[in-house]
Amino acid sequence: MAKKTAHDDPLAPVTLAVGQEELLLDRAVQEVVAAARAADADTDVRDLTSDQLQPGTLAELTSPSLFAERKVVVVRNAQDLSADTVKDVKGYLGSPAEEITLVLLHAGGAKGKGLLDAARKAGAREVACPKMTKPADRLAFVRGEFRTLGRSATPEACQALVDAIGSDLRELASAASQLVADVEGTIDEAVVGRYYTGRAEASSFEVADRAVEGRAAEALEALRWSLSTGVAPVLITSALAQGVRAIGKLSSARGGRPADLARELGMPPWKIDRVRQQMRGWTPEGVAVAMRAVAEADAGVKGGDDPGYALEKAVVTIARAARSRRG
Repeated sequence: MAKKTAHDDPLAPVTLAVGQEELLLDRAVQEVVAAARAADADTDVRDLTSDQLQPGTLAELTSPSLFAERKVVVVRNAQDLSADTVKDVKGYLGSPAEEITLVLLHAGGAKGKGLLDAARKAGAREVACPKMTKPADRLAFVRGEFRTLGRSATPEACQALVDAIGSDLRELASAASQLVADVEGTIDEAVVGRYYTGRAEASSFEVADRAVEGRAAEALEALRWSLSTGVAPVLITSALAQGVRAIGKLSSARGGRPADLARELGMPPWKIDRVRQQMRGWTPEGVAVAMRAVAEADAGVKGGDDPGYALEKAVVTIARAARSRRG
């Protein structure tokens, strides 16, 4: 869930939403718009991309109105604004107009940092919208969704939903909302399984799991299903890379309890147990072969004519490497 600064009034003169998680950025905008329309149902909302905000446009949008209407001006990808437009925005930050809320969406990197610093220095309300790359972050997001929706879900159910849906926050949020709408009482792992087992089998992580377990036929079936249901090839190569790296990291680690290894390797304890089961047929040579296959698949997916073929070749190679110890 997006994190906000202490002065958390959505109707603050300037809101700065920082990060690259599209769902959280959109929610930051929606929160401001909802607050503005609660104060004035006739609030005018102008939602602009960086190329639409030209020099002079902000002054035009924020000039006094004869009707004294409330207005929300949203500027997306503010890090891409031209130098002249940035000057306009910095000038506005020093003296924002009444009844107008400016919302700046900024990726948060080095590009456009001057505008980011100026907005913070001017006291803008800030909403953090970081990209959720860690499984633990996505798990916390799902728990937060259920809390926000006023429903109880078991930890196992939350984990099952993340495993089934994957990394897309919009889809995770939609799935949580659907479960809350359809199911009474506490949401448990069995409920999630009934709704999303098919989705889990078609996910990129299902492809990777079957491949690193040496189950080539099942991995290929899951791959074809994933591609047919619209899973992006780049997500599948990413999942394959994660699966093979996890095998390599755990095989070279010292023995110990899952909790200790989790801290050492940066994996959640449940994943340590899963990878231990998957790595039984692997050798160091097999890991090296599999990593080369992943790299070739990545190049094929990003620059080749047939991503499906590149992925099929990688899946077969990885599955064979997984069985190298068994001959």
